[in-house]
Order: sequence, then C-alpha cells, then structure tokens
Amino acid sequence: MLRRINQALPELVLGIGLYGLVLQLIGVWFVKDHIQYTAGLWIGVALAMGMAVNMAIVILDTVEAMEQGRSSRKSLLYAVVRYVVLVAAFVVVWYLKAGNVVAMFAGVMGLKIAAYLQPFTHKFIVAIQGKALHSRKMKK
Repeated sequence: MLRRINQALPELVLGIGLYGLVLQLIGVWFVKDHIQYTAGLWIGVALAMGMAVNMAIVILDTVEAMEQGRSSRKSLLYAVVRYVVLVAAFVVVWYLKAGNVVAMFAGVMGLKIAAYLQPFTHKFIVAIQGKALHSRKMKK
C-alpha cells in the first residue's frame, strides 16, 4: 500500500524503523531509565513514520492538483497541522512524563536520517531482492 503512495516511502519507513532499532540497542547501554528512554524513542519513531506517510500523501495530492491546473493550499495546511501535532505530542509526553523527550526528539530525527540514507537503503533492498530472485530461478 505504501508503494502506491510513493515509491520511496516503504524504504523511508524501513529506514526510520532500523534507525529506531539501532538507537534502542545503543541506548540500553547508556541510559539509567530504560522504560522512559524506550517509550520516548518509540513515540518519536512512530511520529517520524506518521510524518513520512503524511508528507507523501500531501505531495501526491499537490501533484494531482497541479496536473488539474488548480492551486492547492492543502499542502500548507497539512504542513502546519503536522508540526502542531508534533509540538503537541512533545508537550503531552513532557507533561505526563510518558517518555524521555530527548529520546523522542532523537526518534523524530529518524525521518531526516532515513531520508539521507534512503538511496543506500534502496540499493540494499534491491540487492536482497536480486539474490532472492536469483535463488528462486536456481531452484526451478
């Protein structure tokens, strides 16, 4: 389903998830409050994944609107709503002490890291799919 929205979106979401996993494994060794760290990190990762999907949908809608010759202010509205939700999530997590906000910020930054690493993620996935396809041909 994600591939129908944007060809790079599944790889971006996978990259965010892998980034979160790496931060989780690293954080286990360096933080005192593992539960707060884990909660904050995965809330941030979930927000990053949600933001990635939202941005892909907004881009798709904007391109379709431009093809039809109409202007779309929806993209600006969605960008504002996206950041308001992000700030609200930080405030709620901070106020309720539901997680570590620094770890949450690190999780949200997974969107940026995954975007930079997406070309490498793409090559890795293509290589794995190529090996899987090659092994299926060999079995036949």
